Amino acid sequence: MRKTFSKIKKVNGELTFKGDKSISHRAVFFSSMADGFSSIKNLSDCEDVKSTLNAFELLGAEFHYENIELIVKGIGRNNFHPPNKHIYCGNSGTTARLLSGILATQNFSSTIIGDESLSTRPMKRIIEPLGLMGAKISHNNFKLPLTFYPVEEIKPIKYELKISSAQVKSAILLAGLFNENKTEVIEIIPSRDHTERMLNLDYEFQNDRKIIYSSSKNYPYNSDYYIPGDISSASYFIVLTLLCPNSELLIKNISINPTRTGFIDILKLMGADIFIEETGISNGEPYGNIFVKSSDLKNVEIASHLIPNIIDEIPILSIVGIFAEGVFCIRDAVELRYKETDRISALCKNFQSLGLDIKEFEDGFEMSGKIKKNFGEFKTFNDHRIAMAFSILALLLKEGGEIDNAECINISNPDFFRQLESIIQT
Repeated sequence: MRKTFSKIKKVNGELTFKGDKSISHRAVFFSSMADGFSSIKNLSDCEDVKSTLNAFELLGAEFHYENIELIVKGIGRNNFHPPNKHIYCGNSGTTARLLSGILATQNFSSTIIGDESLSTRPMKRIIEPLGLMGAKISHNNFKLPLTFYPVEEIKPIKYELKISSAQVKSAILLAGLFNENKTEVIEIIPSRDHTERMLNLDYEFQNDRKIIYSSSKNYPYNSDYYIPGDISSASYFIVLTLLCPNSELLIKNISINPTRTGFIDILKLMGADIFIEETGISNGEPYGNIFVKSSDLKNVEIASHLIPNIIDEIPILSIVGIFAEGVFCIRDAVELRYKETDRISALCKNFQSLGLDIKEFEDGFEMSGKIKKNFGEFKTFNDHRIAMAFSILALLLKEGGEIDNAECINISNPDFFRQLESIIQT
């Protein structure tokens, strides 16, 4: 479905968001793994989280809603059910990779499959460390499908991450929950820390390296979860407000985990008028309100160590780069090529269609010049973050624009267009 946009005059209002996608995944994981009943408030309703719910139903968890609260009857550590069919993870890399850490420890066989996009994404990064723990995994040239074979016991390991990845880190730490001895994950460049926070894992710093520990003592127990709003989903509306004159926006009860607000730190360095107010903490996760006003922005150098924690926001940050003073440049972001699509290529092709000057590198791109077209025709490449980023750009062009596949936005934020309509004035 194509979606057409007209240029807007201003943004004004307030928004709340469904639960953060990364935190929602983990709340479903931990409540499903626990013994007994848990509750989850403000769970994300995106397609990726639905994939996690479907996976754990096949493994024996039970779910039902009481009003808007999800009630979970967990499986318990030793009661996972052999699935009666392949576990379909849809487009969700988080579901596939974190679930691998659990399936690798079980005494039954199981197979993970995914959609066309997920089936092309690299899995060697989890297969190797889980193999060191004793997992028996067959694969399709280190891609899906993955089949896990029975093991008697998983072994604890000490593993230094080769890439900065919360998914890889979490897969190892989850597998470590199934042995009484400690598994150690050594992280050189920080990545999202939701797993550590929500399981209350021990960690320490040695020589600027974070060492995180997991063992059976950390196995999740039944609990009540409140999921703060999704900060990645909010990023598109933050940028639209900054770039649209005479605009203001209040975003309430949003996740402000420091490993997720790196893009806000960069926007502030660019001159953005953004204020964050912390209002609470739930299951180790801080949340609060964000106030945004229109701002004149200048491009800045983006340091390499910041890339892992802004990786999902690079598409929308690049939209800022068009309108900010100076040259926009992203490097050390080769991981963008292994997302739902090759995001470096997708961004460059769409920007070139507007007449911008683009230099594409293996690990990023550089962008300068002025937009030469008044109406934009953008390809989403079936990638929800590309689709949302160029929807925002279309609203800012003189004659608007269109995207070619609006449905893919449901992968992360089914409310995206309704939220836009509630705050924009045309």
